[in-house]
Amino acid sequence: MEAKRLAESSEDTLEHVKALEDKIEEGKEIISKASRLKYRMARDQELEPIPEDGDVDVDTYNAELANLATTHQDTWFTAPWLFAECYLYRLFRSYFNETRRWCNFDPFFAQKEDMFKHSATAIYQIATSMHELEHEKERLRSNPDNLLLLFREMIQMCLWGNATDLSLLTHLKPSDIEDLQTVLGKDAQLARQAFILKDDQEAVWEHIKTLGGSGKRCDFILDNAGFELFTDLVFADFLVTYTPYFSKVVFHPKLFPWFVSDVTPTDFEITITSLLSTTFFPEALLPDTRSTAHLQEMVMRWRSYLEQGTFVLSTDITEVNGQKVDGKAMVKFWTEPWPYWNMKERASQLWGWLHDSDLVVFKGDLKYVFHDYCAFMRD
Repeated sequence: MEAKRLAESSEDTLEHVKALEDKIEEGKEIISKASRLKYRMARDQELEPIPEDGDVDVDTYNAELANLATTHQDTWFTAPWLFAECYLYRLFRSYFNETRRWCNFDPFFAQKEDMFKHSATAIYQIATSMHELEHEKERLRSNPDNLLLLFREMIQMCLWGNATDLSLLTHLKPSDIEDLQTVLGKDAQLARQAFILKDDQEAVWEHIKTLGGSGKRCDFILDNAGFELFTDLVFADFLVTYTPYFSKVVFHPKLFPWFVSDVTPTDFEITITSLLSTTFFPEALLPDTRSTAHLQEMVMRWRSYLEQGTFVLSTDITEVNGQKVDGKAMVKFWTEPWPYWNMKERASQLWGWLHDSDLVVFKGDLKYVFHDYCAFMRD
């Protein structure tokens, strides 16, 4: 009997070893493909068709690539910037999709997690500020003027949460991160006011005040995971908890790792879990127990909102205007290479969903490029 058990355990061990060997070989192949890609990019070689890897949008990218070839715009230096950047991340994703052992791997996750861990100081500060609002909730909800100053604070926080975009910043020290994440308070707002090119927050607030009654929805088109996603959740919490205007917030992530630090559905789930963990943040950055309790209280509220449907991921949407939809298929537009003027034509269900929203918050510099590209082309 013991000999049989030992034999079975040896077979199990051998299977694990074989799986590790397969994973190592597949990993080497991914690295080889990435090296080849860098070589081709630096030498302005042709953009190659994306292989059929079982994931979204292969036909979309390859059809546009064939179209660009007819005008000799199908190399790394001649392709339109927006297409080339989006194509790069979709092609890179195919390297993982074509494997058995790496198909669910996020090559940017470690960077995202490390940056988030070093955001503890700002996160606890914001959590305590939100806790202090709890005692003022009824007074705030009863008078729009009471909410205006807080709205300004929240929208500034949400704006500057983008300051730690991993696709732009690669060698920051923890102290640099803390400086970038000083987003609350009058002094922080005044210091950054000069860097805002166009400020329509007053007009946005006037629009929000017209949204009387229940059932109003806000949509967040997400950008970065980590600290920026945290500030997005805080802003969303403010809208549904402390104002009388919104009862639902829908968050739109990317379907796969995108532009290094963009939020995926997995990132969203891990963010909630990490914030509730007592061991996630480095011990040296942990504040007093009261601040820890404030964060736990706030994130538990977010978890309950997710369970109740107050907070929703767009990938979980099943119906638009009475028609059944596949949420993942509907939101794949966010990882396609099109400017927003193409949305109604290429993603009509998504366009209809956003058209019916009471407020849409577009996050991130790439979103600005999509908008700016539209304006540039129209001019």
